[in-house]
Amino acid sequence: MSWSDPIADMLTRIRNAQKARLPEVAMPASRMKNEIARVLHAAGFVGAVTHGAASSRELRIALKYDAEGAPVIRGLRRESRPGLRRYCGRDDIPTVLGGMGVTVMSTSKGIMSGQDARQQKLGGEILCSVW
Repeated sequence: MSWSDPIADMLTRIRNAQKARLPEVAMPASRMKNEIARVLHAAGFVGAVTHGAASSRELRIALKYDAEGAPVIRGLRRESRPGLRRYCGRDDIPTVLGGMGVTVMSTSKGIMSGQDARQQKLGGEILCSVW
C-alpha cells in the first residue's frame, strides 16, 4: 500500500480492478478520495460510489464496462505527485483528448473537474487525468 501518495494508490487500485474485470473496487476511504470518486461518477466513468457495510472507513466504487466488456476508463494518469506538484492558472487548465476525458483538480473551492474549474474561473493543482 502506498502511504505517501494515497491518490496514486486509488488510481492503481481502479486500474488493477478493471484489468481483472471486477465489478467494484474497495479502498481505504478519505475525503479527498471520496471527492475524486464523486467527480469521476459525475463524468460517467464509474458507477455508484458507496461506503462499505462494515464501516465508513472503506470506499467502494462500482466500475463501468461497455457492451463488449471493455472498461469505460481507458487510461488514468497521476499528474501532480508529492515529489512534483503541478499547478495551473484558470487560463491554462488542460483538456484531455479534446474534451473526451476529464481533469480532476483541487481548487480553493474544493475538488472539481477541469471543466467546472474553467467555468468558475479557478486555477489550482492538477490531481489526475482520466480518459
